[in-house]
Amino acid sequence: MTGRLPFDPKRMAQSQLAAKEAALAAAPATASKTTTKTTPDASEGAMRVSQLAQRIAMVLETGLPASVRVVGEISGARERTHWYFDLKDEESVVSCALFRSAAKRVKTLPSDGARVVVSGRVEFYAKAGKVTFIVEAIEPVGRGSWEAQLRELVEAARREGWLDEERKRTLPSFPRAVAVVTSRSAAALQDVLVTMARRCPAVDVVVIDSRVQGKEAVADVVAAIARAGELARAGRVDAVIVTRGGGSVEDLWCFNDLAIARAIVQCPVPVVAAIGHETDTTIAELVADERCATPTQAAMRLTPDREALAREVGSVQRRLEMAMQRDLERAEQRLRVCMRSEPVRRPELALAAYARVLEACLARAQRAGVGLARVPERRVQLLMRRMAAQQPRERLLRESARARDMQARMQTALRTQLRGLHAQVDARQRQLQAISPVSVLARGYSVTTLVDGTIVRSPAQAPLGTTLHTRVATGDIASVVSGAATQPWKPRRSPRKSPPHESGPGLFGA
Repeated sequence: MTGRLPFDPKRMAQSQLAAKEAALAAAPATASKTTTKTTPDASEGAMRVSQLAQRIAMVLETGLPASVRVVGEISGARERTHWYFDLKDEESVVSCALFRSAAKRVKTLPSDGARVVVSGRVEFYAKAGKVTFIVEAIEPVGRGSWEAQLRELVEAARREGWLDEERKRTLPSFPRAVAVVTSRSAAALQDVLVTMARRCPAVDVVVIDSRVQGKEAVADVVAAIARAGELARAGRVDAVIVTRGGGSVEDLWCFNDLAIARAIVQCPVPVVAAIGHETDTTIAELVADERCATPTQAAMRLTPDREALAREVGSVQRRLEMAMQRDLERAEQRLRVCMRSEPVRRPELALAAYARVLEACLARAQRAGVGLARVPERRVQLLMRRMAAQQPRERLLRESARARDMQARMQTALRTQLRGLHAQVDARQRQLQAISPVSVLARGYSVTTLVDGTIVRSPAQAPLGTTLHTRVATGDIASVVSGAATQPWKPRRSPRKSPPHESGPGLFGA
């Protein structure tokens, strides 16, 4: 927008309206004065530009509410003293301005493609002849359709595998020729050509003209990339640059097309994309083998620096010279050593030594021939001994002796095991006899029970007249209780010590 807008038109609304009415009232009088002229004038009855501007402003003020809310997508946003941007939908565009005082409340200007609701008023700026929407507030309502479409395209490219890092190819370190797909009139082409000529003139540049903006740009770019692919298959180019300068979302949108992305993926050589500015993102850049922020950076990425190459060549040359010098010095040293050696100074001595070696070899060969003649005889003797060892009689004798030895060892082992088992049985039998109740009864103990077999353990179990059965070692005794013991029973001390495995009288005593 050119010029500066009024600071606060609301405060001057009444005075401006009065001025406009006065101007409209004066217009007929001026027209009547001109009628007195004898010479006809083509401007008779026509309004001046300022009058038309005043009427346009009056119509806008009277025909629209003081505050209007409009929903649309932001495009071409730019920040200066005030904020300026376009509000658009599928069919129309409106220029908007957000003054600094209102921008402080908004704090951050939404990016291009954001869908917002703006509140404000419509004004006509007569000096510039423009209708501007003066924005007082911005309310975001989610991402715009541009960003939503871009997100869908990114997901589609991801499903195809075009965004995988494994798919992307390595750029050539020293390409022979590079194809540049862009418009011949674009400033980006000049940046690429100047940069490549400055860095390395040896790299050829093949410019493939293509429209890079508008509806027809998609087909042009696809055809240009296909042409670059044909040149690559013919061995004429080693890499491709797809580029254009900066612009709005609408200007760059042709590069957000899956047809261009597919052409880049199918190109037989690596593709470098530099579309718009660094903050712009397109599908073409995402699927390219490498993305650069600017056309200049793309040219630098594919063109080696001739100064660095010259330094590297000089370094390699110095290393080769030093290596050759070292090899020559070592060869000269070996030659001097050889010249001082005895075989070189007196070759007859070396020939005599070789003659002695030859005679020794002949002598060994003769001895080896005699030995080889005796080899079959020794081999026959060895085979005869092996056959004698494998005869059935010899094997039978050996196996019979082995079987007798094994039988003797088995019998010995069985006898030893049986003696051990007999000893264990005897020990268990002695233990059982020692703890057997019969043995306890044989030592003088007895067991007294009631008629029902209940063992009597206390005098209280056998009142007077109770029939008792007492079992001793050799039989049973039946008795009837006629009295009770007057004092507790105490066992007498035995003159000999009881074995440790015998039980006390409390277990079997009456």
